[in-house]
Formats: sequence, structure tokens, C-alpha cells
Amino acid sequence: MKYINKLYLGIALISLTACDNYLSTVPEDALSVETGWKTEDDAAKFVVGCYDGWEDAGTIMYLDCASDFGYNQFSWEGYNELGNGTISPGEPGVSFYDFTTIRRCNTFLANIDKVSFANESDRKELIAEVKAIRAYRYFILSNWYGGVPIVDNYTTAAEAQVPRNTEQEVHDYVYKDLKEAIADINETPSQRGRIAKGAALAMLMRASLYWGNYQQAEDAAQQIIDLGQYSLEPGIDGFHKLFTLEGATSKEIILAVQSLEHTYSNWIPGTMYNNGEGGWSSIVPTQNCVDNFEMANGKTITDPESGYDPIHPFYNRDPRLAKTIIYPGRNWEGSIYNTLDKTINGKKNNNFPETAQNCSKTALTWAKYTDPKSQYDDMWDTDCSPIVFRYAEVLLTWAECENELHGPSAEVYRKINMVRERAGMPDVDQALYNTKETLRELIRRERGSEFAGEGIRRADLVRWKTTDGKMVAETAMTGDLTRIVGTINYDETDETRRAVIDPTQRNKIETRTFESYNRYLPIPQSAIDANPKLEQNPGYSK
Repeated sequence: MKYINKLYLGIALISLTACDNYLSTVPEDALSVETGWKTEDDAAKFVVGCYDGWEDAGTIMYLDCASDFGYNQFSWEGYNELGNGTISPGEPGVSFYDFTTIRRCNTFLANIDKVSFANESDRKELIAEVKAIRAYRYFILSNWYGGVPIVDNYTTAAEAQVPRNTEQEVHDYVYKDLKEAIADINETPSQRGRIAKGAALAMLMRASLYWGNYQQAEDAAQQIIDLGQYSLEPGIDGFHKLFTLEGATSKEIILAVQSLEHTYSNWIPGTMYNNGEGGWSSIVPTQNCVDNFEMANGKTITDPESGYDPIHPFYNRDPRLAKTIIYPGRNWEGSIYNTLDKTINGKKNNNFPETAQNCSKTALTWAKYTDPKSQYDDMWDTDCSPIVFRYAEVLLTWAECENELHGPSAEVYRKINMVRERAGMPDVDQALYNTKETLRELIRRERGSEFAGEGIRRADLVRWKTTDGKMVAETAMTGDLTRIVGTINYDETDETRRAVIDPTQRNKIETRTFESYNRYLPIPQSAIDANPKLEQNPGYSK
């Protein structure tokens, strides 16, 4: 409760200093200086206000719908357009073009020197947290839109009408803020959900990785490792625990979006359950996601020696599959999960894709953050705190960067194997994956299996390149999205073999297109109307 109370008070104070125009850098009115900048407590409350909007729980949980791994069926939720490529300036789907938190951070940094601190280290700590938040928000903006305006504390709307900075200028700004934050920030957070050194380093690591600065990303990952604060949850059950309320305090979690039941709750889990469980099926995995997982023997499903059986596609797979996706035939909430048969015992199947609008159109449901359902008293009012950074990402980022810089090595294999062994998977076959190119493909597949449903897939698809230099997204997100067709064999005791699939049939869900210009989203037309100095991203009509 302490965190939440301070949060609301901070937001109340912040609201007096900045307006909340979510689509442009232009304030509706002049910014005013709040008279409360007197005590250390005032400053601390403003910092808590800056945390509001640093990241959004719904965004993390919906975001794979903008990739080949997820599907959002409702256009009004905004992610359907991102997934199928129908976005436009006038209909941008969900928009990330929001400077609200950045303006709050600017206000704090402009006024913090008015406050006297008993200990200089306390002042530096607050400044460091705010700089990390600001840097992260610019990272999000630049990753979606490219070059964006680097905004100041403007006093008039006219002053706020500024052009976009270049992509490199934004990147440099992010790096500068993060490095300054890392120098002064505490090694351990004052409260769960606050940014400390490990989280700030994780921000620098991810930004550097996404923007192709492999050495800087590897160095940041190594610094996180050297902190000695984080470790993988042991075993496949530990992997599963990460995405439950029980796992909220895990040493694997570096930073998560905090929620509190009944007060600052997360209602998104309710959108993830299928119709039969009272959910919306707004956020569902795809068969593309299933197909990414290796067989239990470490071979891909396309390997003729893997033992893959398309009639029983869930049999003998990477153990993470069952902890990531609720697939047809699984034991689920006291019964057998059936999304394949139109009727069950002569009665309508409430989870069959065509029974109702709220049924999963892919015949699949995410297990992350939903399993078990019993952990929530009310699935629409939960403590669910989605993970933003965790230690497995640090290990796989280090491995990817080192492979890109120098190729395979014993340490690269070791770090990948740490993640695989935790999942119950065999070590990397070093004879098969013995070049930079072959190991690159394994690392990409490993990231897909480890982080499916955690909101980083699209960013990976746009930064990864094929051998001809195109974004992987251009092929992975182009074509028909389909679902499997089959039936459930209730006499089968092995839940991984209950689904009997017809490999010759697939039902089409939608056609998707990803053009090269879709690397960036369109600047919302409303933002351009408010600030005529903004230029639209190439490829989008004005």
C-alpha cells in the first residue's frame, strides 16, 4: 500500500505541472511550476509520479500480437492493425507516441535543485531514477518511430512545436541519460518496482542490442552478471513460477510493472482467457509460435530425424511449450482443454473458435500469466505484474552479442546452455551449430522459445536480418495466419497426444502483410496536425 499511496500522491502533484496530451509534444496550456518543491518528501513524491507510465502492463502483455507469435482479433484494441499491417496515420492502431512521462521527468529535473537534501547521495539517486525513466521512454519512442523530438520544458504551445531529431541523436541521448543514471543509482531498489543499477543496465543492454551496438550491449550484460544479484529460477517449474503471483519476488526478475489488486490492479489477464473461462481471447498465441519450439531432443520440427509428428504436434516438445501455451488436449482447470471439436458430448463447445466472438481464433491460449487461473480471485482485478527484464535475457543477449562480434566460443555455448538446461533441454549440439551463422539461427530460435508472450518478439523480428539483408519480419509477418484443424481423443491418457490434427487442413484467420516501411509506425496524424513541424515516416500517406 505504501507504494500505491505515494504513486497516487505523486500523480496528483505532477498533474499540476504538465498536461497530458498523449499524441503530441504540444501542451494544451503553458506549463506551470508547482509551489511544492520545498522538501525531500516533495521530490520523492514527484519521482513516484514519474514512474506512472514508465511502462504499461497491458502493452507488455499485448505486444506479441504485433508479431508472428500473437494475434489480437479486435480492431478497437489497436493491436490487430499492427499484426496484419493495416496501420495508417489516421488509423494507427494503438499508439506509443506519448511524451507525458518524458515531460514529467523534465519537470522534475528542472526543479530538483530547488530542494535541499541532507545527503547528496539521496538527491543523486532520485535524479538517476528519473533519467533512467526518461531514457527508457525515449528508447520506446525511437524503437517504434525512429527519430522523434527531444523535448524541453516549454512554456507555450508555440515553443513546443519542434521538429524531429535524427535517430542517432535520440540514441545518443538515451545512452547519455542511462550512463549518467548508472553512475549514481543504487545497486538495490528501495522498493520492488523501483529502478536500481541492474534495471538501468538492462535498459542500456536492450537499447544497445536493438540498435546494433553489440559491444556496448555485451558490456552492460556482463555488468549485470557481475552484480551477482540475479539468477535463473531452477527447473521448468521455476520457469513457470516466474509468470505467477508466487514468482513476483524471484531473483530472476530484474524489473517488472507493479500491480496491486483492488487499487492499481491489472485487468489484462481477463482478456487472455478463452470464452469458456469467461475471457475475451484478445491476446492469443499462434501456431507459428508453437512451431518455433524444438523437440525435446533439441532438434527442430523440420529436421527429418527429430521425431516430429504433425498429427500430434504437441508431443515430445521443448518443456517450455506447455508452460507457455495452453494447447488443445491439455489438462486445464479440472477438464480437458478442447478448442478443436464444435460439440462435446452433443453440446456446444464454448471454446471452439467459431462458437462465439470471444473464442480464441487460433485455438490456443497463453499459459504465461494465466496458469493457474485459481491464483486470481477475480481475473479482471489482479496483482499480475508483467516482467520487463529478467536474467535469462541477460544471458542470451550476452551470447548473441559475443557470437555476432567473434563467433562461437565455449562461453557463448555455456550461457545458452544455462537457459536450455533450466528448461530441461539438451545442450547445444556444437557439431551442428559450429559457425556464427548456424549459431545465430539457434540463438534467435532460443529467444523465441524463452520469451514468447513477453512482448519482445516484434523488436527482434525487425532488428534481425535475413541473408539478403531484409528484416526477418518481412517474411515472418507476411502471408496467411492459420489455425490447426482436428479433434480431441478423450481416450488418450497422454495429454500431449490427445489432439489429433489433420496436417492437410488449416483454417485461415487473416492475411498479413509487412512492408519494409512498416519497420516504423506512422506518426499519428493528430500529432502532425498539432505540430506541423513533424514529418511523417516514409511509406505512409499524409
